[in-house]
Amino acid sequence: MSKSNFSRRGVLKTGAIAGAGLALPTYLRADSHAGFTNAPGDSEVVLGFNVPQTGPYADEGADELRAYELAVEHLNGGGDGGMLPTFSSQVLDGTGILGREVKYVTGDTQTKSDAARASARSMIEKDGAIMITGGSSSGVAVAVQALCQEAGVIFMAGLTHSNDTTGKDKRANGFRHFFNSYMTGAALAPVLAANYGNDRKAYHLTADYNWGYTTEEAIRSSTEAIGWETVNAVKTPLTQTDFSSYIAPVLNSGADVLVLNHYGGNMVNSLTNAVQFGLREAQANGQDFEIVVPLYSRLMARGAGANVKGIFGSTNWHWSLQDEGSKAFVQSFGTKYGFPPSQAAHTTYVQTLLYADAVTRAGSFNPCAVAEALEDYEFDGLGNGKTLYRGDDHQCFKDVLVVKGKENPENEFDLLEIVEVTPADQVTYDPNHPQFQGGALGTCNPGA
Repeated sequence: MSKSNFSRRGVLKTGAIAGAGLALPTYLRADSHAGFTNAPGDSEVVLGFNVPQTGPYADEGADELRAYELAVEHLNGGGDGGMLPTFSSQVLDGTGILGREVKYVTGDTQTKSDAARASARSMIEKDGAIMITGGSSSGVAVAVQALCQEAGVIFMAGLTHSNDTTGKDKRANGFRHFFNSYMTGAALAPVLAANYGNDRKAYHLTADYNWGYTTEEAIRSSTEAIGWETVNAVKTPLTQTDFSSYIAPVLNSGADVLVLNHYGGNMVNSLTNAVQFGLREAQANGQDFEIVVPLYSRLMARGAGANVKGIFGSTNWHWSLQDEGSKAFVQSFGTKYGFPPSQAAHTTYVQTLLYADAVTRAGSFNPCAVAEALEDYEFDGLGNGKTLYRGDDHQCFKDVLVVKGKENPENEFDLLEIVEVTPADQVTYDPNHPQFQGGALGTCNPGA
């Protein structure tokens, strides 16, 4: 495959941009650079892949980077083409993007907003990246999305689930393919009611940043609507590795359900601690004690092992889906890397193709032309059925999967099973829904 030989890991000191707007050097300003930031030459175009290569979400970041590299290979005409043949648009032909070979640079977000902004800024200013994508933290996504708005480049969000990304912190230059906290609540609550009943008392442990807050809000709202009571909600640091002190009070709280609003390594550790404290075998209020993990991934399930058995959650995509696009992607990714892709890999691969497709349909790399091509764009063939990129908030709407940990997995990758495919219309909401109020999309910034 063709790969840029100037891969980098975020190198700028975070203090240089904290609280400040982005001032581009003269040679990158739109007035001297073909009308928009980092307009490419005739032979190549540079994309910036900004992922957590260290920190609690590093496993997700590694899989995202694999998918980005695969997408670049396919855009440049290498490999088996992956989802290009199944994508409904059919304008991408393996000759790069608008005839330019796709190159890329990488950065390490460290799952820290300041580090992620510094890394993205370096890719834009020093490497000429015309589009930034990546992240496995909504705090990171919101921070980098704001920077890309300032810089005049498109941000194709990677794995970010907080309502805020396309809610109060939405930006005209930012687009999200991944689903969100509201959608998880809307899909998960009916399944929880059917399996656990309507008379339940929930105790929430919540990661102390914007994703945790909106996920707790969404799950509380949806479960209280079916009759559940919330008895407590406790914030936990993103840097926490041992959750024993947070788990210990749960059994004496009056709760009979523990909701772990944790992701990545945090979820692996908190679920492991909960099992060690005997919550899987406990009873409370005359019922079996239950654990719920609102946002699942295959990588998390692998890390938690047998502890996930029977535990419900939601996911954006799963490698066992049988639509033609999903099968093509699993085949391509599996052939290259030797194991099936995660939902993080899927969404970042798709975002890269969607960006390239929008540029091609627009006939321009100008970010405002790209944004116009993406807004209210309907497509199919990339997994999860027909999908709409809504113009009001730049959020994708598609089917959402409810999954649970398998009781008898056949191998280390066969840990989750799909129990419900919730149709897109059941998770679609008004842009002015209370969980998404505040903020404004604004107008596209081409860097002029």
